[in-house]
Amino acid sequence: MKLSEMSLEELWQMFPVYLTEHQDAWKGWYEEEEKALRQILPGPAFRFHHIGSTAIEGIWAKPIIDILIEGPSLPALQGGKARLVEAGYLCMADHGPRISLNKGYTEEGFAERVFHIHLRLAGDCDELYFRDYLNAHPEAAKDYEMLKLGLWHAYEHDRDGYTAMKTTFVKEHTALAKKLFTVANPQILPN
Repeated sequence: MKLSEMSLEELWQMFPVYLTEHQDAWKGWYEEEEKALRQILPGPAFRFHHIGSTAIEGIWAKPIIDILIEGPSLPALQGGKARLVEAGYLCMADHGPRISLNKGYTEEGFAERVFHIHLRLAGDCDELYFRDYLNAHPEAAKDYEMLKLGLWHAYEHDRDGYTAMKTTFVKEHTALAKKLFTVANPQILPN
């Protein structure tokens, strides 16, 4: 059966939430994929960022590389989406200024490398604050790891539930990051 014909529940069974120890290779995977993405979306209009748990040092994570791509306008995002789809990425959601695509989900299961692409308008980048805060505060990163490990098996086949249960932690630490990383103290961005 084609992935496009499967229900959400069938997809969650085929692609469960699973966590692995931090892998040094994730940084290289991001760098290789960013290079490929820059060929698809050339020029200075787009900014690329490694986000998500694979961008946080030393914590367990789903072995899926999340990439945030900031674009300057809605037409640029739509044009970027069209080029990415043409290059083989699957569009999972298009909510105007927020477009989600992926690569690495096959009818046989996960590919060796899986990527989630988040196309956003420039400045819609709270994930960078969260990433940088946890990398600067290893104790908070370990708390996040413990939360995720505690949720893993209960939500193995419910990605939406798994994400929802992390929301409070993510929002609280993003707010802390925004207070810490101010214009006067720019330890975050543009990486």
